[in-house]
Amino acid sequence: MAMAMRRAAALGARHILAASASASSRVISRRHMGSVNAGAAMEKIQAAGLLRTQGLIGGKWVDAYDGKTIEVQNPATGEVLANVACMGNKETSDAIASANTTFYSWSKLTASERSKALRKWHDLLISHKEELALLMTLEQGKPMKEALGEVNYGASFIEYFAEEAKRVYGDIIPPTLPDRRILVLKQPIGVVGAITPWNFPLAMITRKVGPALACGCTVVVKPSEFTPLTALAAADLALQAGIPAGALNVVMGNAPEIGDALMQSTQVRKITFTGSTAVGKKLMAGSADTVKKVSLELGGNAPCIVFDDADIEVAVKGSLAAKFRNSGQTCVCANRILVQEGIYEKFASAFVKAVQSLQVGNGLEESTSQGPLINEAAVQKVEKFVGDATSKGANIMLGGKRHSLGMSFYEPTVVGNVSSDMLLFREEVFGPVAPLIPFKTEEEAIQLANDTNAGLAAYMFTKSIPRSWRVSEALEYGLVGVNEGLISTEVAPFGGVKQSGLGREGSKYGMDDYLEIKYVCMGNLS
Repeated sequence: MAMAMRRAAALGARHILAASASASSRVISRRHMGSVNAGAAMEKIQAAGLLRTQGLIGGKWVDAYDGKTIEVQNPATGEVLANVACMGNKETSDAIASANTTFYSWSKLTASERSKALRKWHDLLISHKEELALLMTLEQGKPMKEALGEVNYGASFIEYFAEEAKRVYGDIIPPTLPDRRILVLKQPIGVVGAITPWNFPLAMITRKVGPALACGCTVVVKPSEFTPLTALAAADLALQAGIPAGALNVVMGNAPEIGDALMQSTQVRKITFTGSTAVGKKLMAGSADTVKKVSLELGGNAPCIVFDDADIEVAVKGSLAAKFRNSGQTCVCANRILVQEGIYEKFASAFVKAVQSLQVGNGLEESTSQGPLINEAAVQKVEKFVGDATSKGANIMLGGKRHSLGMSFYEPTVVGNVSSDMLLFREEVFGPVAPLIPFKTEEEAIQLANDTNAGLAAYMFTKSIPRSWRVSEALEYGLVGVNEGLISTEVAPFGGVKQSGLGREGSKYGMDDYLEIKYVCMGNLS
């Protein structure tokens, strides 16, 4: 198999079909998605023309200038899905130049014309949602149900911002002198550099590119080297929808070189990034020399507070969804579950039972609800955090070790009696580990929840309306879910406070980060 892979790569083959990860295989229909093997999935993706391995610069699919490639692997099996172009400074500079040239024509189109193109892109994403979901599951590992949900979620941003394109309003201000008129215009900022993560390979791109294109900006996207295939497929559909050459460019490969090129360019007027706080700080510092506008969606350390007046069933269901979506690999995952002492044992028992029902496996298998972690480094991080907790007195209530499936699979885990001196409390685990932390009073819960530099998402479960108001207002977070564990939507602003980032994505407020405000004073009008 390995020899065949090398031979195919040498011949310049565009992809390598991975071997079956499941003995069960069914025909994929638009009405029903059963289990499917990886080979059949890749064939379906290729038949739709959505398996791209080159970068997109100025509307053309191009290899890395030095011919280098990187492997994209299936985290569930370790098999190579494709060899994609490994790009760097030169390719990124050309992508920026293309975006800059196209900006002057794309920004001059009417909002209605841009809206129509975006709407066509949305429609194509939806019509190819099964192929995109298969591709996402293969390269990222998430279960097909979640992948299909992400395609719908990702496409919703394109639809929403297609509509918002026609609602970028300016203002007229009453003048201070009778012969003057004061106007306020909103204009596109220019070329945008968008750097996106691997955990949501489609939605994190559309949430940035949608508003940028709607405002009249052009974009250079740098997707994660772990999950470039979904990004390239989405870009292909954008071209088919009539997004002009150069308006959307995709480069991937050497992250430091690509990042430096984006930051150092005077033509790039904005950087938007979703990822770790450490990298976000570097991008913020690197953008200072050219004074770019920066929006950052960074790491979280989300508390999930379960008060003793909560509906236990609702709290268990919501906490489970908030913690274990994407195998715990989201920035808004419940990283610390705070449970009031009066119901701690009852909640813990019900929660452990619910976690036991989660099915771990290859995301292509219909029964799977928990896929693998993205790579070995992610597993080692989880092991470090769990080991630190147990060494300091926490107890493993469920799981706590690698899964028997091997690779980067880890057992869904519940850790009891976690305290604030443990890594599970202090930092983001980014894996399927749920720490339970007892508390006594509402005041203590708020203090524990806010005891972090992060401030992205928070959750609470209570039947008390006054308490829901008090605690929501006291929590130092950009998003708060009350009696609900899944709160992300295209119509609401998404973003954090403190060291979880700057700016907002989604909703009407998501347009603001891609617009400049211009004041025009008209005089001598009498």
